[in-house]
Amino acid sequence: MTSMLRIRQQLARGSFALPVDLALPLTGISAFMGESGTGKTSLLRAIAGLDRHSGGEVLLGDLCWQNAQHFLPVHQRELGYVFQEDNLFPHLDVRGNLTFAARRSGASAQEMAQLVTRLQLQELLAAHTTQLSGGERQRVALARALLTKPKLLLMDEPLSAVDATFKSAFLPQLKRLVQDLRIPLLYVSHYADEVAQLADTLVLFRKGQAPLCGPLAALFTDLTLPLARRADAEAVLDAVVRGYEGNYGLLHLHLDGTQAVLKVSGRALPIGTPVRLRVMAHDVSLTLSRQLDTSILNICPVTVSAIDNGADAQVTVLLALGASSLLARITRKSAEHLRLCVGQSLYAQIKGVALLY
Repeated sequence: MTSMLRIRQQLARGSFALPVDLALPLTGISAFMGESGTGKTSLLRAIAGLDRHSGGEVLLGDLCWQNAQHFLPVHQRELGYVFQEDNLFPHLDVRGNLTFAARRSGASAQEMAQLVTRLQLQELLAAHTTQLSGGERQRVALARALLTKPKLLLMDEPLSAVDATFKSAFLPQLKRLVQDLRIPLLYVSHYADEVAQLADTLVLFRKGQAPLCGPLAALFTDLTLPLARRADAEAVLDAVVRGYEGNYGLLHLHLDGTQAVLKVSGRALPIGTPVRLRVMAHDVSLTLSRQLDTSILNICPVTVSAIDNGADAQVTVLLALGASSLLARITRKSAEHLRLCVGQSLYAQIKGVALLY
């Protein structure tokens, strides 16, 4: 079976038109990110078969959901869909909503019980859906979607109406769940923090242009794209746990392709555990020599890969750190003082690192 989701569509609605030609992996999480009105939800609905556009093609591996001669209706596509508004059945309690999905797919009572436990829904089973908080409703909606035994899971801004506390707890849980169940997820969001934590592949939507697809880390740091030009530009790094300083509560994290070890606050994790880090461009400063008398723990040798002079007093610098990339946002005056140029070797002082999971 071909392990790709192939999408060729010409989305059209009134004056809105969007050509789409994408091949997404049927593993991990692909995030649709972009401003409102750029077509993220329209494409998700077209993939699901909720909206039909003339021509086009949707292939899930070797399964044809749509082409010029064939259109499979949404109820025959093996997918789960979690909407921005949860769409739970209002006349059923939580147990009833889940049982309805399980009966349609043939999911066993054990499978349902395991999912209820993983999403911590045990105490909510008898509750009416109108009694649930926004976060509880979305957990129920996710459980119901997974009980249909989908080959593809779609989520359209599911956390837009929940608070930050719920979001910070739910996102790692969601990532582990889809990894364990080996279900590919298409996740729509316009929040960079959600996308940075979840996604492996990024589909970037831009007004008037076809979506751009690539590895998350590469697109976040591409100086030709708007993500690297934002005031809150960031780099996402994948690392592996190499040790733990219990006296200081510091994880030692190794980045691929470098001898550098980052020290990051966090709880102890087993050696070899993969983790993801987030480094903001404004938290990276540059120096020509390694500083010794400083409170900054993470000082790494880097190479200048590219420089974006922008249009104001700020300069954005793309840095190679082993196989990873960093962004540094510094003043134009500092860049001139350091005589920055592509290929130059120097040191990045990383003032802040966020451990995403």
